[in-house]
Amino acid sequence: MSGSTQAASPAPRLYDRTAELAAVGRLSPRPATGTGRVLFVTGAPGEGRTALLARAAHAFPGTAHRVAAPPHRGPWSGVRALCAALAPDPSAGRRALRLARGAEGLAAAVEGLAGDLPVLLCLDDLHLWDAHSRAALTTAWREPGGRPGGAAWVVSAARHHRLPEVPEAETVRLGRLSREGARALLDDLCAVPPPAGVAERLLDEAAGHPGVLASAVRRLAHAPVNGAGPSHRPLVDSAVLAEVYGGLLDGLPADSRRLLAVVALTGCGEKGDERSPEDHRKPPGSGTAPDAGAFLSYEVALGAVLDAARATRTSVEPLDGLIADGLLCRTGDALRFEDPFLGRAALASGPAPIPPSPYAGPPADPVLVRGKGHRADRLGPPAAVRALAPVVRGRSQLVRGLAALGGGPVMDAHEALLQAAEFLRDRAPEEASDARFLAMEAAWAGGDVSACLAALDCGTAPAGTERDFVEGLRAALTVRLDHARPALARVVAQDGAEEDPRLLLRAGSAALVLGDTVAASRIHARALARARAEQRTALVPRALEHLAYAELRAGRHSRAARAAREGLRAAEATGQRNVAAHQHSVLALVASVAGDGQAVADHAGRALDTARPHGLVQAATLAEWALARAEFGRGLTARSAARLAPLVRPGPRGGHFALRMLVVPCFVEAAVASGRSAEARVAAEEYAVWAVQGVDGAAPAQLARCRALLARGEESAYWFGEAVRRHDGCGNDFERARTLLAYGTWLRRRRRPGDARGPLNDALVTFERAAAAGWADHARSELRATGGTTGGVTDPAALGRLTPQQQRIARLVAGGATNREVADRLTLSPRTVDHHLRSVFARLGIRSRVELPGVVGRWDARPDPATDVRARHARA
Repeated sequence: MSGSTQAASPAPRLYDRTAELAAVGRLSPRPATGTGRVLFVTGAPGEGRTALLARAAHAFPGTAHRVAAPPHRGPWSGVRALCAALAPDPSAGRRALRLARGAEGLAAAVEGLAGDLPVLLCLDDLHLWDAHSRAALTTAWREPGGRPGGAAWVVSAARHHRLPEVPEAETVRLGRLSREGARALLDDLCAVPPPAGVAERLLDEAAGHPGVLASAVRRLAHAPVNGAGPSHRPLVDSAVLAEVYGGLLDGLPADSRRLLAVVALTGCGEKGDERSPEDHRKPPGSGTAPDAGAFLSYEVALGAVLDAARATRTSVEPLDGLIADGLLCRTGDALRFEDPFLGRAALASGPAPIPPSPYAGPPADPVLVRGKGHRADRLGPPAAVRALAPVVRGRSQLVRGLAALGGGPVMDAHEALLQAAEFLRDRAPEEASDARFLAMEAAWAGGDVSACLAALDCGTAPAGTERDFVEGLRAALTVRLDHARPALARVVAQDGAEEDPRLLLRAGSAALVLGDTVAASRIHARALARARAEQRTALVPRALEHLAYAELRAGRHSRAARAAREGLRAAEATGQRNVAAHQHSVLALVASVAGDGQAVADHAGRALDTARPHGLVQAATLAEWALARAEFGRGLTARSAARLAPLVRPGPRGGHFALRMLVVPCFVEAAVASGRSAEARVAAEEYAVWAVQGVDGAAPAQLARCRALLARGEESAYWFGEAVRRHDGCGNDFERARTLLAYGTWLRRRRRPGDARGPLNDALVTFERAAAAGWADHARSELRATGGTTGGVTDPAALGRLTPQQQRIARLVAGGATNREVADRLTLSPRTVDHHLRSVFARLGIRSRVELPGVVGRWDARPDPATDVRARHARA
């Protein structure tokens, strides 16, 4: 645009603008008349603001000047252009510019333009003028003016621009044309009338928008459409909307443009087949069909938009500003575009708001609640959605699937992501690949093997590491582990060369499928570090989810708990409810090891509250497993077996396919203890087939433990010994301690307490080292039942926790003295001795004086540290 005064030109023809022209006619340059002298005209791009200013200038009886926004937006550039345009000669222009540095000077310069004649100044695109100039103009408009002639102003601005407050100023808002007005404009635009069918399509798709209609006609002149039959190509396409709305979108900050695209993408596939609000605005009986973008005027759930923004790492800070500017409308907890064409333009111009997807491979969870029209979606998309370009539809489904993967039913996410992969396959292959793996992840979380395979089989043939991952995982899911192992091993071997955290998470998942928990933990920790370094906030909770699960599989429960707690905070902060559910289930399992029943119930309950309605079979299986382990620890073996039984069964009513075999050893132990040996034997036989496949390092040892529990007579001793031997090579100390506890318990029940104390002592030490307090209590109880002691075992420094008086009392009682004898010896009352003795029992973790001799004997057998140090110095 230029800043020059524009001479009068032939009056443009306007349609359906009678009220707006009447407002121009009410303008008066003389404030004394009681009418306003400033008229603001607002409207969306292409609705005819400039045409209205031209018509006003042409019809004004006095002197009229039209000034467009200056091309440069430096301070005072607008006022400089205005004064240069209005000055009768260069020197006057310089004088006016000097005066214009103050608002009074600008007003005086304007008032002196034409002496006593009325003057109309038409300023176009106020929103493009610099802030200094807008401030000076606003001050001038607020001044009453001192000359008889004065000046009137017609000022146009974009609809989203916040107009200044000017006393007695009037504002008119341009709207869409009626069907008759649009038809008249179409006749005016076309030198040769288009075919009737094409004309009706133009009127339908333009929906009364004059700029869109004009742009579509111009494009139609270059690419004619045969009106004899329907065409699948919309006449109002992305190129038309980019021409009309490109200036508005380019003038917005990048974050605002990105957020508008997220809102449009979230809504464009969410609604079904109802009549659009755009149709309801049209006159009854007009016979119009919905335009190709009318669905964007439907309301979209605010929560869905926020979920999609989090999933795509899009800032929501501009949301309030977009609502205040009128670009978006909010009604309660719903958003919609004030102008549906703006939503389509946001989809068509600017980059898609799709970040690198947070695909992390199995195991995982995540989702967005579908819109009201989700049943209609399954029957087929409405015509408005089908008119969109496939890449737009694909990205829309990808956003929906990402948001759904974070907090809703995972199989809905699977469906949306498969559709996204199909739409994007030929046009955006990288995004299609991400959608494909995300769909597989959703199916994995839902425990659906066939859906996992469907996701892996869709799309074009992958290459390189991606091909190895797909082929290896497909073979693993179809129980062809000999084929799966080489391909997945190549994926794991590539972890050192990968920098993308998504690909690292795939490599870690491959390691878990292979049963290499050490590699899985290492790779997932590296993926977490990369995600943090790249500030990929949405990916951090997923990386922590996988790390926590890998540490849990490795038997490192304290590390698993630390990662899960951190992951839970990150998931809650980013709104990823399904990830949070998985972390709760991991924390429930860790709490079942520690013997904290309240924490187990708390975390498992929270996990199941999300897992059940969202179909998170993996998280639900982990949570139920934790509850069963806690019940077993409390001696509720029958209830524990009943809870575990469905988890080890195959099929849709069973547990998660990747966890089912891991649960079997717990079920066998609970089932044998509660008299369900026949069921335990069936489960153990299936477990035996799985254990030899080498996908879990601890499986051979746990299989031997299961056989020991199911065997009779001395055969059990052989299998327990075999289990301990196999444990020594697998590195899972917790499971080894469980086997030693079961072996010691079996020996005690066979009336061999002396033989039982060794395994029980070893189990107790391991449980205490692993912070498995619940299991340590169980081992301690079994050890006492053998007549053994636990004080020296539980803490080598137990003696140091006793006061000198308590140590003297403990030694005397261990020597056989009664409370009365100790009282006489130490000059104390028997009651005081009894009080000290109870404190000794509590601090040493024993129940009676019978256990004191063994404890004191262990103290005395331990070398004195000071004496030992002196001896080493003497030898040196």
